[in-house]
Amino acid sequence: MRYKYLKLLFLLSFTADVTAQTVDLFNAENLEGWTVYGTEKWYVDEGELICESGPDQNYGYLATNKYYDNFELVLEFKQEANGNSGVFFRSTLEGTEISGWQVEVAPANHPKDKTGGIYESYGRGWLIKPPAETDSVLKMGEWNTLKIVAQGDQVSTWLNNVPMVSINDSLIGKGKGSIALQIHDGGGIKVKWRNIKITELK
Repeated sequence: MRYKYLKLLFLLSFTADVTAQTVDLFNAENLEGWTVYGTEKWYVDEGELICESGPDQNYGYLATNKYYDNFELVLEFKQEANGNSGVFFRSTLEGTEISGWQVEVAPANHPKDKTGGIYESYGRGWLIKPPAETDSVLKMGEWNTLKIVAQGDQVSTWLNNVPMVSINDSLIGKGKGSIALQIHDGGGIKVKWRNIKITELK
């Protein structure tokens, strides 16, 4: 019942103007338009953006040089080894300390972190997690499609076209910053990304 209610909430509470032009954030050739934060590895191989744990086994980020406020972001990711990662939005960085909000990308069956949920770094922590009914949506070791729509106070996420969470939050609405891909600390992590496309909304 909760999952059906969530799907209805997506339809009723969120409408977005997606008539604007969609652009590629990743050119499949190099990291132009992005900045690396930390010592973890970010590189391009055969048209795919790859992040891997580096020698420090610490947090690392790859952030857009441009800020995005209201947007629809669609990307694909594939988790290899430990795929603990995430997509930050309206976020700013000082070194590897990030302020903002993360849409989680976690390994399947992780005890605490759930892909598609929203976490506030250096703040309130978890704001919302997907319902248990969505646990089987993530395809570990395969390509997954993540969609994030942020417009004002409202943020909604989808994984493989399945609604995951939707939240209305005034602090998120006040946020300004970049899109940033994360690699978690701890080592042994590898995640691939491709087809990173954004449409700015009014």
